[in-house]
Amino acid sequence: MLTMTSQDLMALEDKHGAHNYHPLPVVLAKGDGVYVWDVEGKRYYDFLSAYSAVNQGHCHPRIINALKDQAETLTLTSRAFYNDQLGEYEQFATEYFGFDKLLPMNTGAEAVETAIKLCRKWAYEKKGIAEEQAQIIVCSNNFHGRTTTIISFSNDPDARKNFGPYTPGFVKVEYDNLEALEAAIQENDNIAGFLVEPIQGEAGVYTPADDYMSKAKAICEKYGVLFIADEIQTGIARTGALLAVCGNCTCAGHCEQQEATYTRPDILILGKALSGGVYPVSAVLADDHIIEVIKPGQHGSTFGGNPLAAAVATAALNVVKDEKLAQNARKLGQRFRAEMQKLVDESDLLTLVRGRGLLNAVVINDTPDSSTAWDICLKLRDHGLLAKPTHGNIIRFAPPLVMTEEQLMDCVGIIRKTILEF
Repeated sequence: MLTMTSQDLMALEDKHGAHNYHPLPVVLAKGDGVYVWDVEGKRYYDFLSAYSAVNQGHCHPRIINALKDQAETLTLTSRAFYNDQLGEYEQFATEYFGFDKLLPMNTGAEAVETAIKLCRKWAYEKKGIAEEQAQIIVCSNNFHGRTTTIISFSNDPDARKNFGPYTPGFVKVEYDNLEALEAAIQENDNIAGFLVEPIQGEAGVYTPADDYMSKAKAICEKYGVLFIADEIQTGIARTGALLAVCGNCTCAGHCEQQEATYTRPDILILGKALSGGVYPVSAVLADDHIIEVIKPGQHGSTFGGNPLAAAVATAALNVVKDEKLAQNARKLGQRFRAEMQKLVDESDLLTLVRGRGLLNAVVINDTPDSSTAWDICLKLRDHGLLAKPTHGNIIRFAPPLVMTEEQLMDCVGIIRKTILEF
């Protein structure tokens, strides 16, 4: 059998696959820790981490062993029966994050849909909003997935155009604007929840004011509105804390001291790194008085809560705790932003660096419809580092959290060389 080249494999995808993505032209065949290799054997630093799904590094042996052990025993029962893994995982995860209950799903978009359904049902059965009238506040430039309901409150034309009719029931306010949030709640008696990303990743790692989350939660509490945190990309230690809304993390006590204070969401949405990128696992967590409105037959998934997912997620969360990945992300993130700021000061090509922990971005001094950021990413690839543009003129940098300081500085050197030569 002939070995296929990168060009062969890209052509194969182009011919037989739907064109719903625009990947960087590199074909990966192997991953280990912070590194990936293409089919020709060239090694790269992964500076995207599968959009923060691979926080624990590629093919972490503890997670892979959990996957193998469970796969050889029992993979799926559906929820028609109990299995011996789910209950232990639910107990572990609820204690880990500090909530009463967990509703298991598979993908991030499914988890967001679950949170929306849960919020609406709570509004009708607990808050007393008239049926069919509940409204959920969302933010401009949000990204919560690409289901029909979620794109209904997106303002990304690529996500929305020609996919209507759209789902009603959402009110949009400006991100990082507390006055707009409170005004929207005051103007509408039917507001049930506020769905928000602690950092808007797809919008270019847009990082709000340090007190935005805590003050937004206080406004929600004042008016009896559920505060729903979408931590699919920002959660699981990515930003230097277990959750991006966390400050002094009282959840499991393994984030050490933070500068901010802990903001506890009413509904927490997790995915991506919940499995270390090994298997699709997502979850919605809430306390009893909220999650008890979901009764048998009212929501679920054949694969949601399967024993394979439960075993993998438990191992993935233990890795985060045992290897102190939140602390590492916090320390390395500070160093990375400091180094990038030097580059911003030195080069006219960059205008800004922003982020938290190891979720960061640089803004390119060009228009969003230019190819400059894409072209820079191609050069970074040539120099052995993989990253992707977002929103045209922004490059997101999000390496696995197992990265060492020596590796980080090697990557800083690659980025610096690329920018100064460009």
